[in-house]
Amino acid sequence: MLGPGDPAPDFTAVDDEGRTVRLSDFRGRPVVLYFYPKDYTPGCTAEACHFRDRHADLEALGAVVLGVSPDPPQTHQGFRQRHRLPFRLLADPDRSLAAAYGVRRDLPVIGRFVPLVDRVTFVIGPDGRILGVLRGIPPNRHAEKALELLRGELEVPPQRG
Repeated sequence: MLGPGDPAPDFTAVDDEGRTVRLSDFRGRPVVLYFYPKDYTPGCTAEACHFRDRHADLEALGAVVLGVSPDPPQTHQGFRQRHRLPFRLLADPDRSLAAAYGVRRDLPVIGRFVPLVDRVTFVIGPDGRILGVLRGIPPNRHAEKALELLRGELEVPPQRG
């Protein structure tokens, strides 16, 4: 599992509009990269809407918000439009991006494995290193916790006179 101080794995993914997105495109800005299991489910919808509601605050700190799930771009597009999400959603159909970040797990079910994606948010600093990992908290707290982390990490220390 990746943790604070680790370099965030770079990636190439397709967003809800079919555009290619790379983490390295955002070097110099903090990135809030949140993984979630599936569009339109209650927890994932609550999480996305909370990121929407706190988006202006995150953006004021220079942060880019990116949501990632295994859903295809077309599903993401409808989900994004329906809930007026101001940030991009990335498709990870083979769950390779989730695997790179250590949030994919395979659940054994009746003689086979079902791939799942855990609900985890990575707050990545402008230098591409992970500032914090948010897991095990309710879906409607990820945005607030990411904001708190960024405020603490990006706060300018007082100058000595």
